[in-house]
Amino acid sequence: MAKRSARKAATKSSSGLALEKRYYRIGEVAKLTGIKPYVLRYWESEFRWMAPAKSRSKQRLYRARDVEVVELIKRLLYAERFTIEGAKKKLRELGVEKALDAPQLDLALGGDPATQLKRIRETLLEVRAALLA
Repeated sequence: MAKRSARKAATKSSSGLALEKRYYRIGEVAKLTGIKPYVLRYWESEFRWMAPAKSRSKQRLYRARDVEVVELIKRLLYAERFTIEGAKKKLRELGVEKALDAPQLDLALGGDPATQLKRIRETLLEVRAALLA
């Protein structure tokens, strides 16, 4: 019988984290994502898409997909400045799977924040010119 190599296949999350294990405890997820454990527990109560399994001893066991959902919620709340209700609505509209595949969830304007601000400024200047005319 041939020996199998016991090499772990590291999977890359959408945020670039190398996820090597099958399950992660809440402290490990906190270190990977930079989110405090109490915030993760709060998000779990707010976002139904974030539901880690629990062990017999009631410890949360996050899978690689759960860690990706945490990164997605983090991006929506911190990088794209959504409120919790706004992030819930966005996830409901897109669905978690599609949102995980999206490189950046944009507002209606699209593009990076600097481009968005430039377009908003241009639009406001046009409105101001129209009002003064």
